[in-house]
This record gives sequence, structure tokens and C-alpha cells, in this order.
Amino acid sequence: MIYDLLVAPFAEFTFMKRALAACIALALGGAPIGVLLVLRRMSLMGDALAHSVLPGAALGFVVGGLSLPALALGGVVAGLVVALLAGMASRATGLMEDASLAGFFLIALAAGVLIVSLAGNSVDLTHVLFGNVLAVDAMSLTLVVGIAGLTLAVLALSWRPLIAESFDPEFMAQVGGGGRWHMLFLVLVVLNLVAGFQALGTLMALGLMVLPAVAARLWARSVWQMVVAAVAIALATGYGGLLISWHAGVPSGPAIVLTAGVAYGCSLFIGSQGGVLRRRQQVPHRHG
Repeated sequence: MIYDLLVAPFAEFTFMKRALAACIALALGGAPIGVLLVLRRMSLMGDALAHSVLPGAALGFVVGGLSLPALALGGVVAGLVVALLAGMASRATGLMEDASLAGFFLIALAAGVLIVSLAGNSVDLTHVLFGNVLAVDAMSLTLVVGIAGLTLAVLALSWRPLIAESFDPEFMAQVGGGGRWHMLFLVLVVLNLVAGFQALGTLMALGLMVLPAVAARLWARSVWQMVVAAVAIALATGYGGLLISWHAGVPSGPAIVLTAGVAYGCSLFIGSQGGVLRRRQQVPHRHG
């Protein structure tokens, strides 16, 4: 019974094995990036970058159909262009970077939906917007695993300056490295969003990146504990979401993200570092 419930889908079906491998790679590469997004208070900016991937993926779809290289290359280029334009607009006008990014991502989102709608059909649009982790093929899995490996390698080499810029960007700007590290971080965000886009679609690519990181914040005392907790939560929710999708017959992407949402909701109440119940226990009792 337990084997049929928890193991059999992955042991008996190749597409489930690939889906699980993709979720593991997304968790290992994306969760640490999500932690940096949370520490930098850029979670919503990450959402904007996720949507900005759409027009590039849409143009890639127009050129090559559902070709992985075309979709991935278009998504990376579009995400980086939007991030670069937002930064240039912010420096040239004095607008906050999140405000300029919001403007560009809304334009990009509308353009992407329009391109896919004119060039394809509702099925194509649904695939681009929501993805399908159960349809991940060998090439897609190679891309996702490659991006996760590259992300981990870059983080291993640049973790200290990225953390320093997260906590004190003004100091990093004064010593002359702020802009360089910030751009490197945005590149990593875009790459991992493209990896997530292959499995979860542009609308949910950020879910497995940010929700585990936000939940981990309610359990961890240090940054490293937060990273470990975020990866663990992402792994568990990816596995659990796939099982729910398999047994309940619901779409895999929403099931994974909603499972991560349940983990976040539980953390809000029982998290040891700021959860509702923990805060109530710490409130001193007043004696009349």
C-alpha cells in the first residue's frame, strides 16, 4: 500500500522519474536563489522577471515551435533585456528599480501573450504559461540540471559578496563591486526562471523558488540554515506535488506550487522563528 502510494509512480514510469529529477534540480538550484531574493526583499521583483521571460519564449515559439533551444534562448534574452532596461531607466530617471521593472514587465507580459495568441492556439498558450513537468523530456531535463549545476558552482565562488550585497548594498557600491554582483545575481535569477519555465510555465516558475525560501525564513536562525531549510522544503514539496498530481489527476505545476504554499502556511503558524504560535508563547503575561 505504501509502496503503491509513495514509490510506484516513480519506479514504474519514466516520465515520472524525469519529472522528479527536474524538481530535484529546480530545488537545488532555485531555492538558494530564492533565499537571496527574500534577503534582498526582491521577491516581487523576481515575479516581474518571471513574467518578462514570456515575450522571448513567445518569439522562440514563433520561430521554432515548442523547440527547447528556441524557447530557452528567447526566455534568457528577454529576461536579461528587461532587467537591463529597468536598471538603465532607474539610473537615468531616479525611479526606484522595482517601479521601472514593474513597467517593463507589464509591457513584456502583454506582448508575450499577444505573440503566442496570434501565432498559436489556446493549447500552445497554456503550455507556455503553465508548463507541464510531467512532459519534461531528456533535453529539457538536461537544461534544467545544467542550469542547477551552473548556479551552484557560481554561488560557491561568489556566495560571500552576494550575501554582503544583500545585507549592505551601499557598502558594496562604495567599494566598487555592487553593480557587478547585482547583475550577476539577476543573471542567476533569469537562468533559474528559464529552468523553472520548462517545467512549471512562466506564471509559476517563481513558486518553487520563493515559497520554500519564505517558509524557511520562519524556521532558520542563520542564512545557511535558511538555505538548507529552503532546499529541503523545495525537495519535499516537489515530491509531494508530483504525488498529488498523479493520484488526484490534477495539473502538476499548480499541485507543486500549492504544496509549497501549504508548507508556507504551516510555517506561518508553527515556525520556530516568528511563527504565530511562537510569538504568542513569547508574549509576557500581565498580572493584575
